[in-house]
Amino acid sequence: MNFSVILRNRNEERYIGYCIQSLVDFLGDNVEIVLVDNESTDDSIRIVNTFDYLNIKKVDISKNNYTPGRALNLGLENCTNDYIFVISAHCEVVKLNLNDVINNLDSGYSAIWGKQIPLWNGKKITPRYMWSNFTDKSSVNYFCENEDRYFLHNACAFYYKYTLIDYPFDEDLSGKEDRYWANEMIENGKEIYYDSDIVVNHHYTGDGATWLGVG
Repeated sequence: MNFSVILRNRNEERYIGYCIQSLVDFLGDNVEIVLVDNESTDDSIRIVNTFDYLNIKKVDISKNNYTPGRALNLGLENCTNDYIFVISAHCEVVKLNLNDVINNLDSGYSAIWGKQIPLWNGKKITPRYMWSNFTDKSSVNYFCENEDRYFLHNACAFYYKYTLIDYPFDEDLSGKEDRYWANEMIENGKEIYYDSDIVVNHHYTGDGATWLGVG
């Protein structure tokens, strides 16, 4: 499978190993991983280096120069494959059919995003707030009532490389680059597919702004 993974990292030592191992389990040993590191000071890079049999490219981005969109665009510049998988370093793939992803991207969808299951120390958390968008029903151009806009989430999303070359992420945004990108694409007549059969565990992190408490 011709997949490149863009993996953004800043001090993700607790879960990044789980993330990478799940990529190997579902995408194979030949997967290309582009690690965009934002001045990590913990053990995350040492953990990444234990996967020395993989093709992992490390790209650095400074805190002063970091935005989510800039990190993703920088990662894309270092990808050599046609299909792109964007995943957060604290996410772990638990269900994925790559043939379905390729078929859907080849059919014309601009992006495909998957279901996220929020976990706190292994415990499944009630899917409130943002998590209520990750339903069990697949849909096209999913509209989030709470945010009053179309929804997409880059903790687990797939793209065709040349779509992102033609339509890069906004590098001036401090967050939610995925939602702004999705709304621009849909307003221009494109379609984005939410596939509930793609599933990742999204592990709680202490600075996770989307959690707003657990339980």
